[in-house]
Amino acid sequence: MAARKQPPTVRLRRLAAEIRALRHGAGFTREDVAERTHMNPATLWRLETARARPQRRTLLGLLDVYGVTDPERRLELVGLAKDAGQLGWLQAYEDQLPDEYSTYISFESEAQTVRNYESLFVPGLLQTEAYARALIAGVLPEITEDEVERRVEARLKRQEVLARAEPLRVWAIIDQSVLHRRVGSADVIRDQLQHLAKLTKSPNLTVQVLPYDVGAHPGMHGAFAIMGFPDAADPELVYLENRVNGLFLERDTDVASYTDLFEHLRAAALNPAASIRMILGVADQH
Repeated sequence: MAARKQPPTVRLRRLAAEIRALRHGAGFTREDVAERTHMNPATLWRLETARARPQRRTLLGLLDVYGVTDPERRLELVGLAKDAGQLGWLQAYEDQLPDEYSTYISFESEAQTVRNYESLFVPGLLQTEAYARALIAGVLPEITEDEVERRVEARLKRQEVLARAEPLRVWAIIDQSVLHRRVGSADVIRDQLQHLAKLTKSPNLTVQVLPYDVGAHPGMHGAFAIMGFPDAADPELVYLENRVNGLFLERDTDVASYTDLFEHLRAAALNPAASIRMILGVADQH
């Protein structure tokens, strides 16, 4: 069986952008570089798109070709490659998680902010164990109970970003239908909604509910997440997901479009205090 590719990290993504920019600055095509280094153009493409991490010798060879002679600059890029490793705990779940989802988790672990819109279920970072188990079993009926449990473990492990020294800041907007959809038993959904309300007492978490009476709105195209990173050198990412794969958007115009969309939804949603009142009211109904 072929080895599974390493999910890219923020540092690997930045290194790939640097390598790509250096080649463009030198005026070379990938074929030009292949002639000078005997590197397969496909391999260079993988390095430039964060699908692989370059070995030290390979990276130094590219820097030579691109005329990067400044010792500090070379040391910076070599250090970036050295620190571009995969999130440690994620390796244990590689065989259970889709590639794109593993990549999302890797980026999320290094993010500073996440703005998330969900129309069908409670965001993964805010789920209880019982809700996550019922949800995963429901949306993936073809997987085994053991596989469900492994995915639940990974989801709970993800949530550690909310309790780290500098916790991830999350602003979540959820459709009102999420509150009424019974995932698992009545106890499960009630506990989930009460948990959701409790989480919002943390200063790094904000939840808003988009009520039914908003009517048609641009978020009806589907869920999305916008990730922001602490270093200005790492631009924001948008993540979209469906049953079979995930998609990352990096172009400035795409990120700006989804940022505008999130602001539109935030303005249309109930304010945080009113949202919590609705969440607890629906919890009582369950």
